[in-house]
Amino acid sequence: MTRHGRREGSVVPEAEFRSYYGRPILKRPTWKVPDVPGYLFLGGTAGASATMAVLADLTSRPELARVGRSVAAVGALASVAALIHDLGRPERFLNMLRVFKPTSPLSVGSWIIGPFSALATASAAAELTGTFSRPGRLAGIGSGVLGPAMCTYTAVLLADTAVPAWHEAYPELPLVFGGSALACGAGAALCVPGVDHRPPTRMGLLGAGMELAALRGMERRLGLVGEPYVTGRPGRLLRLSKSLTAVGTGLSLLGRRSPVASALAGAAYLGAGLCTRFGVFEAGLASAQDPKYVVLPQRRRGAAQS
Repeated sequence: MTRHGRREGSVVPEAEFRSYYGRPILKRPTWKVPDVPGYLFLGGTAGASATMAVLADLTSRPELARVGRSVAAVGALASVAALIHDLGRPERFLNMLRVFKPTSPLSVGSWIIGPFSALATASAAAELTGTFSRPGRLAGIGSGVLGPAMCTYTAVLLADTAVPAWHEAYPELPLVFGGSALACGAGAALCVPGVDHRPPTRMGLLGAGMELAALRGMERRLGLVGEPYVTGRPGRLLRLSKSLTAVGTGLSLLGRRSPVASALAGAAYLGAGLCTRFGVFEAGLASAQDPKYVVLPQRRRGAAQS
């Protein structure tokens, strides 16, 4: 017995953590599905396609440049439509452009997607109509310069929230989205016959490698907070994404001899990109619902500092 009356060696079991009245500590994001995951996917695909179009133009591949500009324009417009549908009223999107605040990822993102969409649409319109070729080419260059930001700013936007699975993944999430966007842009080009598939094949391999490496590093580093990425519906979606990415890389190499294999590789890459965006989005929602992902990491950080 100790002087306090306890038996030596007795251990008080650690209490199971529960939130106040069983309510989540964080408010679940009210973003709509499929609007927001679709917005993440379409914007990334458009950004990668716009940059690919500029590089194709510089290397004298006009057919590939035309495909890239068209995909960039369609993806950008569809992305804006998905965002407006999520906001509920078109004027809310316009209100986001009233000010420019460098410290706000939402404000910066609004000023990326707005000019990018206008430039990508103008470039594709000039390409399709055969008019205003010089201004159209300049608009294409402008959208291509903004392309990398379109691929990754949405990851910064998610990581800037208090949602644990997004916030704690801030070092890797832009690489995940950037790699996935490269693979999706390549996939869209691989689905179109009659163009030079060598550049998008290399682009898809680069993007696939970047995405898979970043996902693996993220899941290993996050520990407890990374559980939503490997369990439940988000885990299934991300495993499917990895499988489709692997299929896409293999088929893209075979596609040098078979147009059918190229088209299938493109479809696999695009399917993987959708699964990645939906998986990451739903992992964030799951982490916001469970209080342990909020409190336990905070307790561990506090204990480490004391």
